[in-house]
Amino acid sequence: MTAPLLRAHRLASGTLAACVAGALFVAGCAAILPRAKQHFDLQAHRGGRGLAPENTLAAFSNAIDLGVNTLELDIGLTADGVVVISHDTALNPDHTRDADGAWLPPKSGAAVRSLTLAQLQRYDVGRLNPASNYGKQFALQQPRDGERIPTLAALFEHVRARGTAAATVRFNIETKIDPAKPDETAAPEPMVRALLAEIDKAQMGGRVTIQSFDWRTLALVGQLAPQLPRAYLSSARTLKDSRWTAGLDAAQFASTPQLVKAAAGTAGGPVTWSPAYNDLTPAAIKEAQGLGFKVLPWTVNQRADMLRLMDWGVDGIITDYPDVLRDLVRERGLSLPPPGKAAS
Repeated sequence: MTAPLLRAHRLASGTLAACVAGALFVAGCAAILPRAKQHFDLQAHRGGRGLAPENTLAAFSNAIDLGVNTLELDIGLTADGVVVISHDTALNPDHTRDADGAWLPPKSGAAVRSLTLAQLQRYDVGRLNPASNYGKQFALQQPRDGERIPTLAALFEHVRARGTAAATVRFNIETKIDPAKPDETAAPEPMVRALLAEIDKAQMGGRVTIQSFDWRTLALVGQLAPQLPRAYLSSARTLKDSRWTAGLDAAQFASTPQLVKAAAGTAGGPVTWSPAYNDLTPAAIKEAQGLGFKVLPWTVNQRADMLRLMDWGVDGIITDYPDVLRDLVRERGLSLPPPGKAAS
């Protein structure tokens, strides 16, 4: 691991008076800023899979063209140790065709970790099988035949090549690990180290958040790269099993925000709580934000749910339909990245 990501940033020192004055200045500015200047994090889930094939360069490019703040994605490791972008731990027959153009038979997909990058990229993931439930769920997704499972390095290079059109777009990267099925993916430490190495190589540390349901990986990030933002994903299912929460028993805590606080510890980077949207309440949002966390629910696809969550004060939303959310953000007078240029 090279030095930049493994070295925690030191805060510049200053006098107490300067800090107090600065805080008062910021608070005063916040009070008078027009609502249009407020920040809301519009995240394209898997690149916006309601619009384009999930986790492909085509989807990420489409999201940048549309105008989003953050590209949300998932990663795994190949047999030869390459970090690739894939939600599934095995090839998914619902959107995977072989070299002859035939859909993979149900439940036949090889594990990503069992294939080399060269083997993995023989498969086409550029459209949904219309006969599958998944295909019916996202029937409006526009196919992009020929899309392959990309490497994380390729995405970083693609975004860099977009120049000013994507100069500040961020990446919310999920480590896909199931602690209940340890044989299906790489172990937490090899995955985290490989991910950090790619981020460091691309010099993208200032634009990345690492998220996971498996909080062991976030603990490792806190140790190895404490300055990086971490997002603690949760669902009703994972909170019932301490294997997901790095050994912490959720029943021993007064609330999920308190559990996240304990898991996050004192590592320096910003912390986000990212729960399933239907697990949220206004009180939980207020509590989490009072603890210093941002609240970013997943995966919100219905307009009414988006509006309700915005009314409750979430800091952003992860959605398969960034076009719909973008319209609502505009209607609310919140700041938006212009099409083709994402804003921080």
